[in-house]
Amino acid sequence: MRLATFRLPLSLCALLLWPLASHAAPDAIPRDVHSYANTEAFRVSHAALDLRADFTRQILSGYVDLSVEQLDPKATELILDTRDLSVKTIEITQPKARILSFRVGKRDGILGAPLHIALGQLSDKTSQKNFVVRIKYETTPQASGLQWLTPSQTAGKKQPFLYSQSQAVHARSWIPLQDTPQVRLTYSAKITTPPQLRAVMSADNDPAAPRSGVYQFKMPQAIPSYLIALAVGDVQFKAIGPRTGVYAEPTTLTAAAHEFADVESMLIACEKMFGPYRWGRYDLLILPPSFMWGGMENPRLSFITPTVIAGDRSLVSLIAHELAHSWSGNLVTNNSWDSVWLNEGFTTYLERRIVEAIYGADRRAMEDMLGMQSLKRDIAELNEKGDQAVTRLRTALKGRDPDDAFSDVSYEKGRFFIGFLESRMGREKLDLFLRDYFAHFSFQSVSTEQFLAYFQAQVLSQPNAKVTLSEVLAWIDAPGIPTTVVEPQSDAFSKVDIERSAWLDGKRSARQLNTAAWNTQQWLHFLNNLPKDISAAKLQELDEAFKFTTATNNEIVHSWLKDAIAANYAPAYPRLTTYLNTIGRRKLVKPLYEELVKTAAGMQRAKTIYATARPLYQVPLAEQLDKLLNAATPAK
Repeated sequence: MRLATFRLPLSLCALLLWPLASHAAPDAIPRDVHSYANTEAFRVSHAALDLRADFTRQILSGYVDLSVEQLDPKATELILDTRDLSVKTIEITQPKARILSFRVGKRDGILGAPLHIALGQLSDKTSQKNFVVRIKYETTPQASGLQWLTPSQTAGKKQPFLYSQSQAVHARSWIPLQDTPQVRLTYSAKITTPPQLRAVMSADNDPAAPRSGVYQFKMPQAIPSYLIALAVGDVQFKAIGPRTGVYAEPTTLTAAAHEFADVESMLIACEKMFGPYRWGRYDLLILPPSFMWGGMENPRLSFITPTVIAGDRSLVSLIAHELAHSWSGNLVTNNSWDSVWLNEGFTTYLERRIVEAIYGADRRAMEDMLGMQSLKRDIAELNEKGDQAVTRLRTALKGRDPDDAFSDVSYEKGRFFIGFLESRMGREKLDLFLRDYFAHFSFQSVSTEQFLAYFQAQVLSQPNAKVTLSEVLAWIDAPGIPTTVVEPQSDAFSKVDIERSAWLDGKRSARQLNTAAWNTQQWLHFLNNLPKDISAAKLQELDEAFKFTTATNNEIVHSWLKDAIAANYAPAYPRLTTYLNTIGRRKLVKPLYEELVKTAAGMQRAKTIYATARPLYQVPLAEQLDKLLNAATPAK
């Protein structure tokens, strides 16, 4: 039976839908613990930006016009989120212009500072309940959501570069707004740049626009604030499909277009499985290597690290992931970071389905196995730190940085939860459920509780349901990995295990290993599962046979360098220094520092490298590494 044909009781429909109404009661949705905004009293529906990028001062300056609806007729103060902004003036521009008084509250290290705007008593007329507030402001060079790069820090080495990273709570560092995924808004922008540079945004980009120094943008679909994105640099465009293309620096453009040539096919495959693509175009922006994340799913224009350009399309599962967010995350969004698994777990499952559709079941199985291995390592490390609470899918992050939720738990445990549902429901019924889920909650933000209510109504309450509520809750609320997990299997990895064991047991030398047909995933499996106490001599044998220290695949080099640090394999240290000074992707950088600080000698090496590498890293990563290097107590 097609799940969309199920009829929910009216009372349950009301329960599911009333918190999502635009005129919901003030207490309908619990306030986001990571936002100061009084969203129960006022709701921002549109932001109109007019900003100038000043590369000399490393600031954005200008104003934002916020279209606001008053929900609580008694409310007289609008509270917005900010972090390290210099607010100049605030006024109501519509319906009747007047200057407003304001104050910035106490700064919190995670949340920034609230911006209190005194509105006074608004008119009782219905037409007066909607107004526009203009905030003139400047960012600071320390804005956590902006990265300013000198020419030497870019791929082309000729022009500076600016890019934003708003997730999770960094939009407030470059726009004063309601910085919570509970609020969805449209936006428009006028961005003024140096004439030799191009601006692009998570909006309707025009690759044919002349480099005039002034660029206009519109995002007509309502999105959460963390998806507002901006980049300014020497970027050019190359189409790779009717709806897809790549923006990149000239020196990177050709390689990127070749690497990501399958994106249009991925888009078509995802539409067939999970419903229509609702965003117009899907383009990629290849950023300089300092970008903290692998990718960021900014709608219409995903921001992508160049570290996945391997030359053989072996790392493009990351592109599949960012594309999949067009359904799970951008179309249907977690309404707080406590429910981030709704974004990342669903997306990782969709990512693997795209990989299977384009590259086959064997490639998908290998990706799944690597994901499970990474998940188990992550959970073990979290348990060792006494942080078992965040090994649950539904978390409670009050008082914590929401970035703490972006571990393999939300991604891989979430993916294996959806895989568990597939094993019970069957793929066809699961796909129907997912299509209906994306359609039902499209352009809305939902909580774990809302997902559970919808799943209860659509699946668990149906005759002959193959899964129980207690099993689902074991995935959602219990720590670790439930016993109902479906472990992935890969014959390709079994062959790697045989070869590795033969080498470790001394039955074959490294040069005698049968590796000619191995792909990147098999090499990662090989390196990630070497013994923790492997000797430097054994790594030297591998290096002489396979040249890992000089490899060009950044994922393989990362795994190799982590092994090299653990074994104190000195010939790899020059590459380690270069690697950490040229790559800012947290997944590839932070684990290497974490391995270094385990010993006194490693700690000294880490601090020496970090002294020169820190300016490359985005503010959130630099803050995490500051804490790591100051707090770690290495063994003697």
